[in-house]
Amino acid sequence: MAKSKEKNEAIKLRKRGKSIKDIAKKLKIAKSTISLWCRDIELTSQQLSELHKKMIKGGYIGRMKGARMQFERRIKKIKEYNSKGIEEIGKLSKRDILIAGIALYWGEGSKKRRCLSFCNSDPEMLKIFIKFLKEVLSVGKNRLKAWVCINEIHRNRLEEVEDYWSKIIGISRSQFIKTTFIKAKNKKRYNNFPTHYGTITIRVSASADIFYKINGLIEGLKSNVI
Repeated sequence: MAKSKEKNEAIKLRKRGKSIKDIAKKLKIAKSTISLWCRDIELTSQQLSELHKKMIKGGYIGRMKGARMQFERRIKKIKEYNSKGIEEIGKLSKRDILIAGIALYWGEGSKKRRCLSFCNSDPEMLKIFIKFLKEVLSVGKNRLKAWVCINEIHRNRLEEVEDYWSKIIGISRSQFIKTTFIKAKNKKRYNNFPTHYGTITIRVSASADIFYKINGLIEGLKSNVI
């Protein structure tokens, strides 16, 4: 008797256009049973359309929920590894800064001229390189020159851009030389326009001997690693 009542309720709900899944959930009965009970019921085109829309929406919500869960897991993992990395590296010794500086110059420094110059857009990397110059090579700030390279669509922001780099590398704007403007291919403004600062090149004056010394240290690094 109970089954008959549940079956009648399932048929009634199906005729109203309810999905098999929703009916099964409401009546707490297996979907296969509900499907069997309602197999002879033909839904109207409007009911089918509504079920289709609901299915698409449900799928979208499910995908978004899954994506959100993956994002949160990824952020958690990144934070965990960042925390472990900071703890593992700890405070850098002078030798650590030496190795870091040599590796950075090997990757990003100028090799073609007998002049020490380093170009990058990463402020944290530049801070490490400046620390290397000051604490390992004993290069004073008064020996540093710098210039910015940036798209010409940022020409009106030049003062702001130079102020930004001045604070990062710790020298005054009076030590900056003429900015290199790259010709714009289009006038489109991107989302990061207000926070784009181009690249900056740092050059050490009268640095031929330091240049040779760094290249010698790079050879020392190669011979002990490769």
